[in-house]
Order: sequence, then C-alpha cells, then structure tokens
Amino acid sequence: MNSIDIAGMQTGKPDPSWMDLDVDMDAALSFEEIVPGNYWISSTREITEADVFAFAELTGDRNPIHLDEEFASTTPYRKRIAHGLLGLSWVAGLGFEAPSVQTVALLSIRNWEFHRPIYFGDVVHVRTTVIEKQPDARRNGRVVWRMDLINQHQVTVQSGILESLVRLSQRVPKPHLAGDHSNELVRKHIVSDKGTGKSSS
Repeated sequence: MNSIDIAGMQTGKPDPSWMDLDVDMDAALSFEEIVPGNYWISSTREITEADVFAFAELTGDRNPIHLDEEFASTTPYRKRIAHGLLGLSWVAGLGFEAPSVQTVALLSIRNWEFHRPIYFGDVVHVRTTVIEKQPDARRNGRVVWRMDLINQHQVTVQSGILESLVRLSQRVPKPHLAGDHSNELVRKHIVSDKGTGKSSS
C-alpha cells in the first residue's frame, strides 16, 4: 500500500486561516426568512489525495480502495475514490454559508444516497434547496432541506434530506390554553372583594 506523510505534504498542511473567519450569525437567515423553494449554490472544493488520507487517519477507515492505487485498479472504479462519508462531510462544510443560517441543531439525515463515486481531482459543490418548514417551539422552527453534492460535470454524486432546527428572529407568544380560566378567576376574586369589602377566602 502506498504511504504518504500527510504532515510533510504541502497540500496536506492545515490552513489556519479558517480560524480567523468572522461568522456574523446576526446576518444569517432566521426561520422567518427561509422560504420553501429557494435554493443556493455553494463555492467549489477540489478533492485531493491529502484530503482522503487525512480522513482515513481521522476515522480509521483505511480501506485500500481509497488509499492503494494498485488495489483500486483491480476494482470496477479502476482508480482510487474518496470515502462516501467524506463527501457527506463536504456537504456540511460547503453548505455552511450557502446559505448562512441561524442553525441551532441538526436533527436528522434521511434517504442519503451515494449515486456516483468521487475521484481524486474532482471538483464538487453543493446545491441546497428548502423543501418545507414548520414552527417547532417558541424560539425555533424545523426546516427540511434537499442537499445535492455535484461534481464538475454537473452530475449529482450524492443527495439526501437534512432536517435542522433554526432560530426564530422573534419569540412566539405563549398561547392561551383552552379551558384555562385562571385569569378570569383572579378578576372575579378582585371584583368580589371590592364589592363586599370582605375577603373571599
């Protein structure tokens, strides 16, 4: 199996510039600003050998179809391919600012499909489409997204459904519960006391 010293590769060295990224969450979309049917296209990312080897080291998934050129040449793919879950990770990363959303939590990933392999040197981007949304609580709402990972040939290599919790820009007022007459009872108590001058207790 081929061996690569990731730390010594120029393309494999971590880029610390992302740590200086000033993410303005106040400018990110709130639940109310998200409209079903709207979609966004992310920036692109080229898949490198260093990416794949780093992911293999991080996860422990050292399947030779990702790392060994000789072995990969005997498979139906004829050459090495990136991990499928690495592609899913790129969906999360590339989609982070396309759009920028006031996300509270990722709730689920559903019906995720791996349509085509991702090869070294492929250039991918993400298309994010709003499918539906609904309020979930006083502070947040649920949004369902269709995510497509697309290569340089405009072929969708992965796709699926993500559901996330997104912050509301304004809190929803607490609803008055049916059958809750506590306020009415308090008012009657006050009126009764004023009318008789006696305590109702």
